[in-house]
Amino acid sequence: MTRDRSKQRFAARPATPDEWVRDSNRSAERDRAATAYTARLTVDITPELRGRIKIEAFQRGVTVADMLRALLVEEFSDRDGEAK
Repeated sequence: MTRDRSKQRFAARPATPDEWVRDSNRSAERDRAATAYTARLTVDITPELRGRIKIEAFQRGVTVADMLRALLVEEFSDRDGEAK
């Protein structure tokens, strides 16, 4: 049985050339930020909370990991406002 591959998509492509450029800049920023973090943290949460987090990250246009890193840095910064 053969599937119509034209309907299968892993991710949506940006609609305009400007969006392609902006998206590649974000990818480079994410790659640099990801290399700064060397520890993995696992947290058990409910499926409902996970869904709400994913929706919020999507609406903000960021990854879940980037959004949660920013929240943790904000919550656990030292007194000078810098990340510990």
